[in-house]
Amino acid sequence: MDRYKILLKELFCLVAGTTLMAAAVNWIYEPLDMVTGGISGLSIVVKYLSGRFIGITLPVWVSNFVLNIPIFIWGVFIKGKEFIAKTLFANTVFSLAMYIIPVFDPGRHDYLLAAVVGGVLTGVGLGLVFATGYSTGGTDLLSTIICKYIPYYSVSTVLFVIDSVVIITGAVLFGLYISFYAVIAIFVSSSVMDYILSGGKACKQVLVISPEYKEISMQVFTKMERGATLIEAKGMYSNNSRPVLLCVVARKEIAKLTGIVKNIDRNAFVIISEIREVFGEGFGQNKQ
Repeated sequence: MDRYKILLKELFCLVAGTTLMAAAVNWIYEPLDMVTGGISGLSIVVKYLSGRFIGITLPVWVSNFVLNIPIFIWGVFIKGKEFIAKTLFANTVFSLAMYIIPVFDPGRHDYLLAAVVGGVLTGVGLGLVFATGYSTGGTDLLSTIICKYIPYYSVSTVLFVIDSVVIITGAVLFGLYISFYAVIAIFVSSSVMDYILSGGKACKQVLVISPEYKEISMQVFTKMERGATLIEAKGMYSNNSRPVLLCVVARKEIAKLTGIVKNIDRNAFVIISEIREVFGEGFGQNKQ
């Protein structure tokens, strides 16, 4: 029974995610000629070129599905049948959603608002799809396949190159002005997708080097109800022992932590870095 519940949850997230992605394409990107990369962005280019040169305007949903077919066939030999079957299913649902959802022209008045809305819709949609373990294929799958033949390049690098070519093509056809807002939409969607996939668990890691480490750790424990880990280190120049405090806190708590450190030792050496995800005691489901 639990297996069916998990499957139903995955299908719900997949349908909801692809529907949001399709809405972004049909309500924002296609009517405003925002080419945000990917096969869907390339499909907008194909629609424009087909209408201009052969007099037949190919719908974006058709191009999106057709352009993915050779990638899926190629991917069978690299990623395996099971992965490609799931990806093909997700892409089919995505293309079907673009077919069902009517194209709506929001008007060319506020490109910034349109880019933000489109980015949020895409980011939430991608986050839901990726969280289920599915993928809609496209340039993500293509870059993974290409990296099998050129392993000295990372998937992210190849993906960046492919999407950049698509975006530059859009800039040539539709102008730099629109492409600028397309880049904003990409940034927003990436940020929202990262937040969805991390479950809002992104935190800050803080390293504190101070002779008052005992007092700092006590204050962190009593005032913030957070723990700290003592790391024994040694300064290479002075060759002296330098105890280092390691603390992990939520983003909203970082100001309080730095305030505690400054009140105790204004000369403390503090390093703050980003953590994409954290779970365990005091975080996530374990925190009461």
